[in-house]
Amino acid sequence: MTDVSRQTAAVANRTKVQSVRPCLTFKERAEEAVNFYVSVFPNSRVVSMLRSDGNGPLPKGSLWHARFVLDGQEYTAFDGGESFVFTEAFSLVATCETQDELDEIWARLSDGGEEGPCGWLKDRFGVSWQVVPAALGQMMSDSKSGSPAKMMEALLKMRKLDIATLEQAYRGGA
Repeated sequence: MTDVSRQTAAVANRTKVQSVRPCLTFKERAEEAVNFYVSVFPNSRVVSMLRSDGNGPLPKGSLWHARFVLDGQEYTAFDGGESFVFTEAFSLVATCETQDELDEIWARLSDGGEEGPCGWLKDRFGVSWQVVPAALGQMMSDSKSGSPAKMMEALLKMRKLDIATLEQAYRGGA
């Protein structure tokens, strides 16, 4: 076996690293946010956390780096200091199968935060979320089975989304 083929085999045997992942930079409280997020979603966990020892730009105990998984998707996060602020230009999307799941995720994420229109909210850390039903994508793109426009009319009148009302509008009611 040549050196090149050994290197190729070694690379193939390594665990696949997710090549693109979101990084959330908090002004402060990143560790609190990470722990909260992994408590909200199933199949979630903290992989690692590295805290500042105070010998640098961030105070002792600030989060230098966190790696965590939310429902199978890997993220990183850290405390960045005063210049970092979240905007609605970036949001995370929580896709829910049932109304009960949507209601629970909405209640937990909006607690201490701010509800917005059309299934959007800001959590207590300032991160924007869209809490949506799994069927939303199909209803938005399939004009043969229903009316995406009617569904969108109904959606635009809502804060927290109501799946039954969206489906009724899509199928020609409401």
